[in-house]
Amino acid sequence: MADSPHIDGEEETQPSTAELEAAGQSALFGGPVDSGPEKPAPLAAAAAAAPVEPKPAAAQPYRVLARKYRPQTFAELIGQDAMVKTLANAIARDRLAHAFLMTGVRGVGKTSTARLIAKALNCVGPDGQGGPTISPCGKCEPCIAIAEGRHIDVIEMDAASHTGVDDVREIIEAVRYAAVSARYKIYIIDEVHMLSRNAFNALLKTLEEPPAHVKFLFATTEVDKLPVTVLSRCQRFDLRRIPAPLLQQHFAGICVKEGVEAEDDALAMVAAAAEGSVRDGLSILDQAIAHADLDTGGKVTGERVRDMLGLADRSALRTLFAALLNGDPQGLLALVDNQYSLGVEPLALMRSLMDVCHRITVAQIGRAGEAATAEERALIEEWAEKLSPGQLHRLWQLLLKGHDEVRQAPDPLVAAQMALLRVMHAADMPDPGTLAKKLEEMAASGAFTGAPSSGGSTSSGGDAPVQARAAPAVSWPELVEQIEHSGLPGHMTLANKMKLQVRVVDIAPGRLVYSLAPPFKEDLSAELRDAFMKITGERWEIERVAEGGASTLVEAVENAKSDEVRRIREAPLVKAAFNAFPGAELVEEEPPAQGNQRQWGRR
Repeated sequence: MADSPHIDGEEETQPSTAELEAAGQSALFGGPVDSGPEKPAPLAAAAAAAPVEPKPAAAQPYRVLARKYRPQTFAELIGQDAMVKTLANAIARDRLAHAFLMTGVRGVGKTSTARLIAKALNCVGPDGQGGPTISPCGKCEPCIAIAEGRHIDVIEMDAASHTGVDDVREIIEAVRYAAVSARYKIYIIDEVHMLSRNAFNALLKTLEEPPAHVKFLFATTEVDKLPVTVLSRCQRFDLRRIPAPLLQQHFAGICVKEGVEAEDDALAMVAAAAEGSVRDGLSILDQAIAHADLDTGGKVTGERVRDMLGLADRSALRTLFAALLNGDPQGLLALVDNQYSLGVEPLALMRSLMDVCHRITVAQIGRAGEAATAEERALIEEWAEKLSPGQLHRLWQLLLKGHDEVRQAPDPLVAAQMALLRVMHAADMPDPGTLAKKLEEMAASGAFTGAPSSGGSTSSGGDAPVQARAAPAVSWPELVEQIEHSGLPGHMTLANKMKLQVRVVDIAPGRLVYSLAPPFKEDLSAELRDAFMKITGERWEIERVAEGGASTLVEAVENAKSDEVRRIREAPLVKAAFNAFPGAELVEEEPPAQGNQRQWGRR
C-alpha cells in the first residue's frame, strides 16, 4: 500500500464508513450522535489542516480571426452600404418585409447579416424600452442571447442537413405560437437552396402569409437553384464582393487590434488572394500570422506571404515579361527555372503573366490599374505605349492557351517553358487583321503575278490547248450561256452537261470538235446539233473524237482556283504566316454583292 501523505508531521488516518455516517447524521440532526466511545472527528481535522489550493483559471481556446471579428453591428459590416441603407429606411418607416433573402459568394456576410437583422428587430435597448433599430445596442438580453446563439425565439437551421419536408413541417407547426420573450420569432435558414422541392412547396403558403410575429431570413450562395415561387415571396439582397483595397484596409485594422505588424505589400497579397471574400481573407491572414518568423517579432512580410501563397515575385515577373517581349529565350528559361526553384507553381506563373498583360491593356485605354510601386506603374505605362492593342490581345490569347496546356500537362514545368517560348516567337508576328491588309495591298500592287484571267483555260492530263483563231464569231462559253438561258426543253440539263463533260478540241462557226471528260461516255452530238440549230438558226457539224481538247469549264474553274491558291501560299508573307500558325488554312470568303472578285482569308 502506498504511503499516505503527512500533515504537520503526523500520519493522516482515513475515516471509516461508520465515522462518515455519524458525521452525516450529526450534521443532519444538529448534534452529536451516540455511536460508542467518543473519537476525534478526522474529517474536520483534515479539513482544517489541509491547505486550500486555488483552482487554475480555464484557458480560453483560441478563436480564429474569421469568428473573432464577425461583425456585431451594421457599422462593422463592410462593403454592403446599399443593403444597410435599405434596411435602415425600412425600419425607420416600419415597412419591414416578412421574408429576407441574402445571396452572394462565400464569406461576404450573408449569415452575419441575417443575425444582425435578428438583433435589429428584437433589440429593446439598455433600458428595455427600445424598439427595432438599425443600430442594436448589443447590451440588452435579446442582443446578447442572439450574439451567443442561445435565444429561444431565434431559430437557426442549416438546410444542408435538414433538407426534407418533415423539417419544414416542424417550422410550419411552430410559427402558430407567439414568441416567448422576443418581439419577433425569427427563422434563419442557411444554404436554403439545399431544401428539397417538396420542402419548398410545403413552405410556400406559410412563407407568403406568415403570422405577424414571424420573420424568415434566408441565406444562399446559389440563388439560381431557388424556385421562382420562393424568390417572389422574399425581399432579396445581393451582397457584393468586397473590393481588394477595402479588404486591405479592413485587414490592417485587424492587425492593429491583434498587435501584429504587417507590411502593406503582404496585406495587398492577402486581399487579392481572398477574391472578395472577407472570411477567406481572414483565414489567409490567420495563416500568414502563424507563418511569420518569430525572430522578427512575428511581422507579416510580403516575402513570407508570397512564399506561403506560392506567388511570383513582382520584380521577377516584370523581368520575365520583358524577356518575352525582347525575344531572349535563354534568359526566359533561366527565369522560369529560378521561379520554380523558389516554389512558384508553373500554373501560378502563367496566371501572373496573364495578370500583367491585363493590367497593360487596361492602362492602354486610360484606366488607372493597380500597381504596388511607382517603378511598376511606370513600366506598365511604357509597355502600354509600346505595344499595339492587337499585340496585347494576341498575347493574352497565347497565354490563355498556355495556361490551359499547363493545367492539363503531366509535367507543368515543361509545358510552361514550351508555352512561353511559343509566345516569345509569336510576339513579332502581325495580327490577322494587319496580315490581311498586307495581303490586299500586295494583290493590288501586282505582287501575285501570273494570275489566270477570268476567260482563260488550263489544260489537264496532257490535253492539247485550244487552237487560237482570229476573232471567232462564237466561243464555247457564249454557246453554253445561250443554251442555259434559251428556255428550250431540258436546256438546264444540257448546259450542265456542256460545262461538266465537254472538252473542246476545235470550234468555229457551224463546226464543233469535242471529246468527253472521263468517266463520261454518253454521245452528246445529236443533242448539241439540235440545240445549236434552234439558237443560231444554222446547221452545225458536230464531231466527237476519242481524246484531246481543253479542260471542261468546270475543270478550268477548279484549275484556276488551285493555281491562285498555290501562288498565294508561295508569297513570302503568307509563308511566314503559315510557319507561325501551322494549323492555319486558306478559306474562300463569299464574294461581295457587286463584282466577282475572289477574296481570301486565313482561318
